[in-house]
Amino acid sequence: MPFADSDGTSLYYERHGSGPAILFVHGSGGHHAAWWQQVAALREEFTVVTVDLRGFGKSDSSMPEFDGQDFPGDVVAVLEAEDLTDVMLVGQSIGSVAALRAGLMRPGRVSSVVLGHSLGGISHPELRELAAADRAEAVKLPVIDRLLTKRFQQERADLTFLFQQMGTFNVARMQDLRNLDTNGPSLQEIQASGVKVVFLAGEKDAVLSVRTVTRAHELLPGSHLEIVPGAPHSMYWETPEPYNAAVARLRRTLTADHSEEAA
Repeated sequence: MPFADSDGTSLYYERHGSGPAILFVHGSGGHHAAWWQQVAALREEFTVVTVDLRGFGKSDSSMPEFDGQDFPGDVVAVLEAEDLTDVMLVGQSIGSVAALRAGLMRPGRVSSVVLGHSLGGISHPELRELAAADRAEAVKLPVIDRLLTKRFQQERADLTFLFQQMGTFNVARMQDLRNLDTNGPSLQEIQASGVKVVFLAGEKDAVLSVRTVTRAHELLPGSHLEIVPGAPHSMYWETPEPYNAAVARLRRTLTADHSEEAA
């Protein structure tokens, strides 16, 4: 049960398997254990690392408030504690914001960042407007309906209940998180870093539309776009098979791309 230190904050993380590294960064209702379906499926081929950001799971939650500006440093602390290189960071929702910034902070360690159901806090006026319009529609729905499909809730009441229980292990709540999108990176900064960016979205995401994600991909030259048919916002939970397949395919592809460039 290793812990990393991020400027005096103790961060819990786990490392499983071996091979090219994938580090998962959870969203506002998750923690390291939310990735159970990914760890089991991917650890035979890849090194799979999961982390609890400050305020979540087993990490230090004693601070009086939770600033989103600290989360990228938490990811970096784990990268450095394990001395990981050529890492693919995979974020879920707000975890994508932390993942992208961590990648830009350590491009020597991070070769790619997968923005799961998120624009990663990219600073761009058109994307900001599109995302705001998506949020305005999303807030009309009950929270659980934004994250999982109605059909899944009806057919898998057990996994829906477990999904909701995941958040009870966290001290930090979405409403407690400050500065998540403050001072986000520009498209030019991302391009200059050399870090590859993937937009990974579900066709039925009720929080961030396919239209918005596709536009972000169009605006960021060299980025990759993966749309999973029929998948909701929390597809890592509801539809793990296509999600895991997409992550594995991206890790293999981006590893090859990175190796060719290095050669």
